[in-house]
Amino acid sequence: MLSLLLGLGIFGLVTSTVFAGMVVAGLRHHIRMAELEPAEWPAMTLLKPLHGDEPGLAEHLAKFFEQDYPEFEILFCARDAADKGLEVARRVAERYPGVRARFFAAGDAPYINAKVRSLEVMGEAAAHDIWVVSDSDVRVRRGYLREVARPFADEKTGAMCCLYRGVAMDGGLWAELEAVGMSVEMTAGVLVANMLEGMQFVLGPTMAFRRAAVEQMGGFRVTAEYCADDFVLGNEAHRLGWKVALSHHTIDHMILNSRFWPSMKHQVRWMKSTRFSRPKGHFGTALTFAMPFALLALGAGWALGHTAVGLALFGWGVATRWAIAWAAGERTVGERSWYLLGVLYPVRDLMGFGFWAASYWGNRILWRGREFELLPGGRMKAAE
Repeated sequence: MLSLLLGLGIFGLVTSTVFAGMVVAGLRHHIRMAELEPAEWPAMTLLKPLHGDEPGLAEHLAKFFEQDYPEFEILFCARDAADKGLEVARRVAERYPGVRARFFAAGDAPYINAKVRSLEVMGEAAAHDIWVVSDSDVRVRRGYLREVARPFADEKTGAMCCLYRGVAMDGGLWAELEAVGMSVEMTAGVLVANMLEGMQFVLGPTMAFRRAAVEQMGGFRVTAEYCADDFVLGNEAHRLGWKVALSHHTIDHMILNSRFWPSMKHQVRWMKSTRFSRPKGHFGTALTFAMPFALLALGAGWALGHTAVGLALFGWGVATRWAIAWAAGERTVGERSWYLLGVLYPVRDLMGFGFWAASYWGNRILWRGREFELLPGGRMKAAE
């Protein structure tokens, strides 16, 4: 039995090492993908759905008003006109009278995913044909819009997205573990997917579309019943023959969950959503983690009296995580913290396997204070 467990540990280390090699190859592929310089910078409309005031919201919104870009407007929308997030946005906009900003209330949403109605309202009011959708908890630099615009120099590009670096806004162990999961684990998966099949989805913190692509897919309402609206929008654009681009630009995704339980629930919810959106790929994800197999090999080796072998196998697993941390975390999204990459990421890898296992426990998620049931294909309905 112990020999079987040792063999299982070695098998998992082999598969996770293969994945690490694919991440490094994915980095090289991503670097080689050229980005064109637009002959003329297109006018852009930023769509900012809001839901209440969040820590640092005013500071983050201000960065969008300070963009070094020729022509753009910013639209804000929340469900209620009295939403605290809209109040913050109005105060910020007053400091930048040279930037056109408009504010909308979507009212009661007719969809399960209430964000979709806000996107519809803003899309109907948008003055320009390139729409940039970004979450409220992201931080950008002054050159952000220029980087977002680059892929649209190719007329075949219908959608694009940016990779992102997780940033624990208030510090804390649980927020830092969630942040390094975003910076490394998520980025690694995107690099490999982009290398193997090209981008067939987009990432929600920043996603941009041509108006024509959104209209061809039937509008934002195609995501009305989905939790992973970003995946659906990108996948629809790809299905319709549009090119989906992955930018070389990285943004910051601010982690607001500094406490243990909210952080755990958020990460399990994300894993469950992935499980229902891409069930086959999600199932195979188990073989990309190294630390569970490294611990299994260490324990089995020790029990068999081969402690040195077990320690060597454990070290093998850690080394593969460092390789991924370097390729995805440092080289791709610019994370520089040796503590996050070298110490916390191997721990996060072990936790990631736990989140993967937990994703198969039931089909209910808690989102925006409401409970939903996930259905095959990634749809959801209100829990009964």
